[in-house]
Amino acid sequence: MPGANRKVQRLWAALLLSSTFLVPALPVMAQQSGNDAAALAATVPADAKMLLSANELVYNKDADRVIVRGAVQINYGGYQMVARQVEYNQKSGRIIATGEIELIEPSGNKVYADHMDVTSTFSDGFVQTMRVETTDLTKLAAVNGERRNGNEFILNQAVYTACTPCATDPNHRSLWNIKAERIIQNGTTHTIRLEKAHFELFGQPIIYLPAIEVPDQTVKRQSGFLFPRFRYTQKLGFGASVPYYWAIAPDMDATVTATGLTRQGFLLEGEFRQRFEMGEHVLRMAGISQMNPESFTSGTEDADHTQRGMIASKADFQFNPRWSFGWDVLVQSDNNFAKTYDLSTFDGTTLTNQAYLTGLGDRNYFDLRAFYFDIQDADPSSAAENQQAIAQVLDYSATAPNPVAGGELSATINLTNIKRNRLDAYTVANDERFRGLEGTDHRLTAELEWKKQIVVPGGLVLTPLLAARGDAIGINVDRPVGYSGDFTNDDAVTRGMVTAGLEARYPMLFTTPHSSHILEPIAQIFVRPNEQYAGGLPNEDAQSFVFDATTLFDRDKFSGFDRIEGGTRANLGIRYTGTLGNGYGVRAIAGQSYQLGGVNSFATDDLVNAGANSGLETDRSDYVALVGLDAPSGFTGSFSGRFDKDEFSLKRTDLSAGYEGIRWQTAVTYTSIKAQPLYGTNYDQDEIKTAASYRFQDYWSVFGSVTYDLNYNVVTRNSLGITYDDQDTVFSLVYKNERDPDQQLANDWSIGARISFRTLGDINVGDASFKDLD
Repeated sequence: MPGANRKVQRLWAALLLSSTFLVPALPVMAQQSGNDAAALAATVPADAKMLLSANELVYNKDADRVIVRGAVQINYGGYQMVARQVEYNQKSGRIIATGEIELIEPSGNKVYADHMDVTSTFSDGFVQTMRVETTDLTKLAAVNGERRNGNEFILNQAVYTACTPCATDPNHRSLWNIKAERIIQNGTTHTIRLEKAHFELFGQPIIYLPAIEVPDQTVKRQSGFLFPRFRYTQKLGFGASVPYYWAIAPDMDATVTATGLTRQGFLLEGEFRQRFEMGEHVLRMAGISQMNPESFTSGTEDADHTQRGMIASKADFQFNPRWSFGWDVLVQSDNNFAKTYDLSTFDGTTLTNQAYLTGLGDRNYFDLRAFYFDIQDADPSSAAENQQAIAQVLDYSATAPNPVAGGELSATINLTNIKRNRLDAYTVANDERFRGLEGTDHRLTAELEWKKQIVVPGGLVLTPLLAARGDAIGINVDRPVGYSGDFTNDDAVTRGMVTAGLEARYPMLFTTPHSSHILEPIAQIFVRPNEQYAGGLPNEDAQSFVFDATTLFDRDKFSGFDRIEGGTRANLGIRYTGTLGNGYGVRAIAGQSYQLGGVNSFATDDLVNAGANSGLETDRSDYVALVGLDAPSGFTGSFSGRFDKDEFSLKRTDLSAGYEGIRWQTAVTYTSIKAQPLYGTNYDQDEIKTAASYRFQDYWSVFGSVTYDLNYNVVTRNSLGITYDDQDTVFSLVYKNERDPDQQLANDWSIGARISFRTLGDINVGDASFKDLD
C-alpha cells in the first residue's frame, strides 16, 4: 500500500503540475506592466504550452511552489532548458534554476549558467557565472548578468571573443579577447556594446577602449567605421586610411575612405554599390590635391599635376538566365593616377575598359563587346595608349539542333572593327614589324562547318569534315613603310577558304585485372587552297600562338581570325590514357604535322612574322609531346615539349610538378624557350619557379617562392611569409623582393602584414597576399 500511495501522490502532483505549466501564460502576463506584457507577448506565443520532464517532482500546495530535480528538461514557447533543479513559484511567476544550466533561445543562442532566476517566459531575470554562445560562435562570459524585456542582456565583468574552432575543440583558446566592465547585448538594435574594455592579444592587454559597439550575429550590414589600413611608399610616405561603411538601404550601400599621406596630403575615396533585381552597379571615385608633387621624378605625370582624380563605373545585369549586359570603364585626370596611389583593381599597367552584351543558349552563343585600353604610364610623352586599339567585336556561334545529313552543322560569325590613333611598330634584325597600323580596319567573317562521326566495323572511327569561310575586309590604314611583305593597296577585299577534311582514330582498349589502357592512333588530313592575301592584310588577333600537343589536331592553328591556315596539311599522332588500379592516372599525346601541298601559311611574310620559329614553318613540323601523371598521394606532374624535327633537341619545354598533402603543398614549374630571332627573341628564355607551403602546427603555416632566371643566373623574384589562421584570427607577414633580370634597376622589395579578427575587422599594412600556389 505505501508503494501505491506514492504512485497516487506522484500522479496527483503531475496533474497539479500540468494544470500549472500547460496553460497559456496569460495569468503571469497579467501581473506585468503594459509595456512588459507587450514585450513578453512578442517573445512567447500566447497559446504556448510548457512541457517538462524530470527524475523527481515535489509540489508544495501551501507555498504554491513546484520543484523538479534531476535531469530537468523544459520546453516552452521555443525556449529549451536543462538543469539539475528548477523551482517554479506560482505566486511570483518566476523560475529559479540551479546546477549546469543550459538555455537555448528561439534564435539559437545558448546561455550557460550556474544559477538563473527568470520569469516564466524567460524574458527577464538574473544569471550568475554565465556564458553566452551566439549562432555565429561568438562567445560572451560574465561573472553575472541580467536579462531585460526578453531582448537585452547586461553582463558584468565580462569577456567577449569569437571562437569557431571551439565548436569542435573545447580546449582551444582564441588568441584574442576583449575584457569589459559591462557588455550589453541589445536584441532591438542588434548590437553588442562593450564599455571600459581592454583588447587582449596572446593574453596581454594592448589597447584600452572606452566604448566599442559591434553588430551581433543577426546583422549582415551595419553603418560604422571599419578598421584602419596602413601603408608606406617612398613617394607617398606613410599612409593611414579610415574607411566608413554606410548601409544606405537594403539594396544599396557605400564606403568612404579618408587617407592621410605624410608626403602628399589627403586622399579621398568613395565606392557606391547598388543592387537591382537584375544585377548590380558599382561607382568608384577618388581624388587628391597633391601637397608635394615635386617629390616625384621631374617631368612625369605624377610631378606635373596637383589636382588628380578618377571615376570608374562597373555594372553587370542579367536580363534573364540567357542574356547579360554590363560595362567596366575608368576615366582619370592623367595616365598614372590610379597606379601611383595603388587604388585597388586599378593599379595595373594596362586597364581594359569595356561594354558587353552576352547571350548563351543551349546550342548557340552571342557576345558583343567594345574595348578601350588604358595604359598607365608616368611618361607624359608616352605614345603607348594612342597605339592601343579601340575595338568593337561581335562573336556568334550556333549549332543546328538536329542532325544535317547525319552530321553536326555549326556556324561561326565574327565582326571586328579596329581604330588606332598611332602606328605601333618595332624593329627586329633591321626588319620592321607592325603590331598595329594607324587608321581603321574592319572585317566580317562567316564560317560553316559540317562533320559526322562514323564507326566502321572493327572499331575504326572516321570523322569527315567540310568547312567554308568567307571574309569581307575594309582597310583605311596607313600602309606599313619598310614592310618586307606584299601589303594590299586595296581599300576593300574579300577572301574565302574551303576545307575538306578527314580524321581517322582507332581506339584500342587493353585491360588487366588492375588497370585499363586506351591507345588511340590519330591521323588527320585537311585539303584546302592557299591562303589569300597571306601577310597582305592587317593582323590584330593572330599575332602569336604556341604549337604544342594541345594544338596538334586543330584544323586552323592560328590564334585568331585575321590569318587563315591554307594548303593541304596532315596531322599524325597517338593518344594514350591509362587508369591504374592503385589510383594512378596517366595521359599522353605525341605527334607531328606535315604540309603536303600548297603554300605554308606559317612560312609566309606577316606584319609580325607570326609563323617564324613556330615549329610549323617547314613542310615537316617539329615533334610535339605531352605526358601527364596524377597520383593518389596528391602528386601531379606534366611535361610538354617541342622537339627539333632534325636534331630532336628541345625547342620549347614546359615542365611542372606539384604535391598537395595534409601538411605540405608545393609546385615547381620549369619553362624553356629557345631563341626565336626571326620572331623577335634573340636569346634563350629559361626560368624555374618554385613555391611551397608547410603547415607545421595547427593553424600555423610558412610559405615561400623563388623564381630564378637561368640565363642571367639571378633570382628575379622571391617571397617568404608566415601565417596563422584559425578562422577567427588571421595573421600574415610576407616579404617580397623583385629584381630586374638585367640588374640595371634597383631592387623592389616590400613587407606586407595583415591581421584580421572575426566580427571586428581587418588591419592591413601593404600587400600580405600569397598567390603563387593558386
